[in-house]
Amino acid sequence: MSAAAGVTAVEVGDDHRFELITRVPEAPRRRLLWLPAMGVPARHYLPFADALAARGVAVGLHEWRGIGSSNLRAGRDHDWGYRELLADIAGSGAALDGCAPNAARIVGGHSLGGQLACCHLALHPDTAQTLWLVASGAPYWRAFPPRVRYALPPLYRFMAWIARVRGALPGRRLGFAGNESRSVIADWTCSGLRGRYSAAGLGVDLDAAMGRVQVDVRAAWLHDDWLGPPTSLRFLLSKLGSGADADIAGFAARDLGTAADHFAWMRTPAVIAAWLADA
Repeated sequence: MSAAAGVTAVEVGDDHRFELITRVPEAPRRRLLWLPAMGVPARHYLPFADALAARGVAVGLHEWRGIGSSNLRAGRDHDWGYRELLADIAGSGAALDGCAPNAARIVGGHSLGGQLACCHLALHPDTAQTLWLVASGAPYWRAFPPRVRYALPPLYRFMAWIARVRGALPGRRLGFAGNESRSVIADWTCSGLRGRYSAAGLGVDLDAAMGRVQVDVRAAWLHDDWLGPPTSLRFLLSKLGSGADADIAGFAARDLGTAADHFAWMRTPAVIAAWLADA
C-alpha cells in the first residue's frame, strides 16, 4: 500500500518549532503518533513508519525538543523538562489529527517515548484508544534484574549532577542519549530513583492520573535489551488502569533477523510492525 510522505510544521506556545514527519496511506483506518527514544531524531524511525503505512496505519513521527528539526538546543540558557515535552506531544497529536482526521487513534513510543506516551494519556485520556510500546519500560532501579539494578542509582545521580554543572547533559560525549536539557534529566532521574513520574511545574500527580487510563495496550520487549527488560516494562504498565490486560510479546534475534537489542529493530522493523498492526 502506497503512502503519502509529508512534513507538518508544528509550533507550541513558547515559540518552540519542529516538524512532524508523516506517512499517510490512502483512507487509513488507524493513525499512530510515535514518540522516539531519548536523543533519537524522528527520521530514524522512517523504516518503521513505512512498514506500518504499508499495513494501512497512518504514522506521525514526533520530534523531541532539542534535536533534529527542533529550533532549540539544550544549554545553560535553554532548559526544559517533561512539562514542556508533554506540551510538544500534544502539539504533534493535534497536527496528526489534521492529516488523518477519521482514523482510530493510537499513541506509542520507544524507550522514553513509551514512558511519555503513558504520561500523555494521563493528561489527555481521550486522545487515543490504544497504546503501542516497543523496547520501553520505567527506569526505576528496583524494576531491573539484580545484575543491573544496583549500578543504576549512582549512574542516575551522576548524570543529574553533570547536567546541572554543565547546564545540559553531554549525552553524545557520554555515549548515552543526545545532548539533553538538565531539567529533562532531573525529571528522568527522579523516576529512576523514586519509581514515580513527575514533571516540575505541571501541578498534576502523573502517577495517579495514569492509574485512570483505560486503553488497549500492545507492548513488545526484546530478549537482549538490558535497557528495557520485561520487568521494567511490566512496572510501567502496572501504573495504567488497563496495564494488567496488556498484550505483551518478547522477540529474539531469530524472530527479528537482527540483534534483539534496544536499537537494532529500528533498521529492520518489519516483524514488530506486523505484530503491532495485524492484531
